[in-house]
Amino acid sequence: MFVPAPYRRPDGSWMTDLLTQNPLALMTSNGPSGHDPYATHLPVIPDPDMPGEWSDDLSGGLLLGHMNRANPHWKALTDGDPVLLVFTGPHAYVSPTVYGVTPAAPTWDFTAVHVHGRLHKLEPEEPGDTTLAVVRATVSAFEGRFGDGWDMTDSLDYFHKILPAVGGFRIEVTGAEGMFKLSQEQDPHVGARVRDSFAASGSTRHRETAALMDRLPARGCPHAA
Repeated sequence: MFVPAPYRRPDGSWMTDLLTQNPLALMTSNGPSGHDPYATHLPVIPDPDMPGEWSDDLSGGLLLGHMNRANPHWKALTDGDPVLLVFTGPHAYVSPTVYGVTPAAPTWDFTAVHVHGRLHKLEPEEPGDTTLAVVRATVSAFEGRFGDGWDMTDSLDYFHKILPAVGGFRIEVTGAEGMFKLSQEQDPHVGARVRDSFAASGSTRHRETAALMDRLPARGCPHAA
């Protein structure tokens, strides 16, 4: 991913925050010769058993996910295949009307992380119900962050019934790039106007973008006076 200098992440935590808060990723991989690339939207979580901390470029990290085994994408994947996971964070259209200067041009502020890695398929015959562990870890992660604390205990028998249709996988991360385009290229007072416009919007997505702008280093987008 091409990331102009003003839009580079302030530090690696920006990327891990984005992928944990926006876990529905687009996973892409090459198809066979003469075939278009494959792309599947799917939930991905950090491996809760990952040793150590995330590195600045996320290399060495571990991610877990799953997809439908009937998906041709699953059938085309083999152990060690390189994959790209695209995570999209808050984003919003910027109208020149908020700039207060002329000339001007519209743009779109957005946040995204591209994660590169090697995929390992977790086959059902592996010991320890590995795919079930992925499903349970995913439920725990999402209920804790986005849900209402649902207890999966009474549904484990159901999980076992549907498990043969689930393809679990682990991704060994080899690197990542993050782009956080939040009007940093503008003069600070113009960036502040953009931030204030987003914060006052009725759109949750716009307000989340404003909240990220609040986290930028001081040169980014201070509050308007």
